[in-house]
Amino acid sequence: MSVDTMDKDYTCQDYGTQNEWTRIKVTVPLEQLDELVAVMSMINNYLQIEDYSDIDLKTCYGDLIDESILNADKTIASVSVYVPADVGIADRIAFIKERTATLGIDGKIEISGVNEDDWANSWKAYYKPIKIGEKIVIVPAWEKYSPSEGEIIVRMDPGMAFGTGSHETTRLVIGLLEKYVRGGERVLDVGTGSGILAICASKLGAELCRAYDIDPVAVRVARENIKDSGEKNITCDQSDLLRGVDLSDGGYDVICANIVADIIIRMTPDVGRYLNDGGVILASGIITERSEDVVECFEANGFEIKERVVDNGWCALVVGKK
Repeated sequence: MSVDTMDKDYTCQDYGTQNEWTRIKVTVPLEQLDELVAVMSMINNYLQIEDYSDIDLKTCYGDLIDESILNADKTIASVSVYVPADVGIADRIAFIKERTATLGIDGKIEISGVNEDDWANSWKAYYKPIKIGEKIVIVPAWEKYSPSEGEIIVRMDPGMAFGTGSHETTRLVIGLLEKYVRGGERVLDVGTGSGILAICASKLGAELCRAYDIDPVAVRVARENIKDSGEKNITCDQSDLLRGVDLSDGGYDVICANIVADIIIRMTPDVGRYLNDGGVILASGIITERSEDVVECFEANGFEIKERVVDNGWCALVVGKK
């Protein structure tokens, strides 16, 4: 998926001008529109959808339709979401890139309302140290921070991979890692993004952490973050969900899957053989409206829900074998 910056200005009656809002627009083949809408709705429920495929060119009112619409490519569709211009957008871009890659969506991202030279770095001004749970503090690599007693510092430069700690789904899992990583665990992170969860698990005392992502950009960024973290017990490789996950030396005590509901459902029938007895799956990236679908799938495949936590419309589940 490529990322472009649109040169032309835009004005949206409902959202304001480009000085107030940043528009993120993703264009995909028409048959992938529904999946794209699901991803974009995780950023904001107020979407602008451009789909001209159902316009009947034979209608007698055709001459009342704008020529640009009549001539539009009917094989593609676009979804736009608007975010405040004073909010960093890199994490949202990375979120879209990771989720669309996981779903196999072939999309093109365009950004307007932000200077082309500034967009890749402007988000840094809004990325500040974030304390999550009782111990973990996520600190940008370029920020100075003096930890209080008992705080565990995780320095991150997320680049173009999802996972700065600012998104609810990431915060939910980190909070759960503090509870379920007590020392000596083997941890698997599926869809690692920036590598943040594996790094947190290691700093909390995990014996071994293996991280995987389908996106080669995410793997590169995660490896850089892992190297910079100084944690020696983490590896990161490219993999499509559980395919290629290393089982040569045994299963895992904690499996993190901060992805989306549909992908968690897809991996559920296979994940049991990767989970050690007594271990837990920390499943996140689930909008609350889809949580029951995920719960039903886990229960149908021999798992039980041990805990459910919610934050601002997002749900994370703690799952174990029955």
